[in-house]
Amino acid sequence: MTATRTDQVLKRFVAGTRQLVPTVAVWAHGSLALGDFQEGRSDLDLITVVESPLDTTHRERLAEFHQRLMDEEPAAAGLHCSYLPRTALAEAGTDHVTWAHGTILERPVTPVTRRELLDGGLVLHGPPPTRLLPPLFPGQLEDHIRLDLREYWLPATGRAHLWLQDIWVDLGPLVLARASVTLRDGRLITKGEALTELPALGAPADLVHDIRERRYANPVPISEAERVRRGEQARAFVRRGIRSTLAMGTEET
Repeated sequence: MTATRTDQVLKRFVAGTRQLVPTVAVWAHGSLALGDFQEGRSDLDLITVVESPLDTTHRERLAEFHQRLMDEEPAAAGLHCSYLPRTALAEAGTDHVTWAHGTILERPVTPVTRRELLDGGLVLHGPPPTRLLPPLFPGQLEDHIRLDLREYWLPATGRAHLWLQDIWVDLGPLVLARASVTLRDGRLITKGEALTELPALGAPADLVHDIRERRYANPVPISEAERVRRGEQARAFVRRGIRSTLAMGTEET
């Protein structure tokens, strides 16, 4: 079987990372692990477990490596990786060295990511997540999702200019649908599955079609007036949906 561009990037990433930092394991989560990966469109969401916290030298070397990989492998443009020390495997709220959006930053490995890994993380190197990661506490995932909806996504619906961008129109409704399913019955679903949930949540049919086309087909360019109308439509739907979802969880909005 011919290796895909993604396969080549992952192979180079694992080999390069192991040379630069004391690597225990490398795992993939997100669409690559959940079976909804779209070559050239989906992000590559990775976790690298390292023996100990990374120092400044490690960070600089990793930044150079990631940048070189992006320059030489176009498929690496959406590669994101958090470097999780073995000593901090249980610390869901702690920030960790992360490469994302073309830079080194720090952010936590969230309960959603941890649940994805525990449910079926793709092992690229080392032992599986179930051997290293502790289980989530009861309610930990649900509390995180409600907090994310209330403190990140709901305020974002008040910033109209954001919703003129495809990424917000695509991601906002899918985040809402995935959160609704998890809070309702505890399941994690893919973005593709979330698309099928949107009509039941009251999403306009043309908005669902627009999101599906961008993820799985070739969308038709739209005018600026259509972009404004679509952004208002998506923003209003997500705002209503979040308020309804949080209310069902007896959360104040």
